[in-house]
Amino acid sequence: MMDQLKIDFNKIFPGGEARVFFAPGRVNLIGEHTDYNGGHVFPCALSIGTYAVVRKREDQLIRMYSLNFEDIGTVECSLDNLSYQTDHDWANYPKGVIDVLRKSGQTISTGFDILFYGNIPNGAGLSSSASIELATAVVVNELFQLNLDTISLVKASQQAENEFIGVSCGIMDQFAIGMGKQDAAILLNCQTLDYTYSPLKLKDASLIIGNTNKRRGLADSKYNERRSECDAALKDLQQELSISSLGDLTSQQFEQFKHLIKNDIHQKRAKHAVYENERTKEAVIKLQAGDLTGFGLLMNESHRSLRDDYEVTGTELDALVEAAWAQDGVIGSRMTGAGFGGCTISIVKNEYVDTFIEEVNKSYYEKTKLTADFYVVQVGDGARELDAETVKG
Repeated sequence: MMDQLKIDFNKIFPGGEARVFFAPGRVNLIGEHTDYNGGHVFPCALSIGTYAVVRKREDQLIRMYSLNFEDIGTVECSLDNLSYQTDHDWANYPKGVIDVLRKSGQTISTGFDILFYGNIPNGAGLSSSASIELATAVVVNELFQLNLDTISLVKASQQAENEFIGVSCGIMDQFAIGMGKQDAAILLNCQTLDYTYSPLKLKDASLIIGNTNKRRGLADSKYNERRSECDAALKDLQQELSISSLGDLTSQQFEQFKHLIKNDIHQKRAKHAVYENERTKEAVIKLQAGDLTGFGLLMNESHRSLRDDYEVTGTELDALVEAAWAQDGVIGSRMTGAGFGGCTISIVKNEYVDTFIEEVNKSYYEKTKLTADFYVVQVGDGARELDAETVKG
């Protein structure tokens, strides 16, 4: 793939030397819809992601091309005009990162030519947008020797998505993609950004991502709705409790004070946020103790809570997860991401992987008349330069 990307780059942007970078996608193993509630998440970086081939220019022009959106062609802008433009589509993500870094006082002295290619399924909920943001951040950091640490690049990328793109995401996606480590997942406290790595060596099992191929049309509006419902529940609890987020509560405290939340729907949403945060911390303890079976059971509990209390799964995700639960060799399975379509994550014993994919897809099609895609993924490192040697054009 690397050689082909270099060839493609030099066809589109003929010239001299170029450099190659990569930022992974991410999957969250457990801890869903806890990030904006001040709780913990447990994501890992993947072996699939976004590649960027880049060469500095001597003028102020930035030229961007994506092999995933070839119909859009080359998107051009100047360093002096990095405003959001609807017709620039995907290219607004790298533009936003560059804009945030410049406004923070970083010196980006010239433009550059850059080719992107991502092998993350688009719109599947594996964070292709954050992947392209971190790829851009690492490119700019290295090209212009900004000497920023990775967490600074993570924060800049989240700021770009919040302020330039206008999506009020938490920091989990960018953090996992920037700070990922091979064969490890990250327990991240989204309120404090305290984090620890946990070994994720599955030995005789594999991570399998199942893509429902259901368009996630409801996800954005329902995401904002869930946030406001949780905010309302928190406000009710704060009448008697000195807490700054739902993540500050134990399940025992929640049960003691849930009567303060008068709206039944809001109470269900808060219950998920509190119990999911506890499940996530417990799941990490199970994993560190080598109890993969216990970890898988908590994944299953997580999905049931997302289905029943948070109500963000939907027909397709439930069909895919329930089909997974029925298979031999499945240690755990749940939805991952915002919900209402997108992906599931399953841990499956290696000897059952082929049967799992065949049988789950068959059952899923019978229930939904949709065909799922499956990806057996590895846990990889975070955003980085792949090839420090120059590539001759």
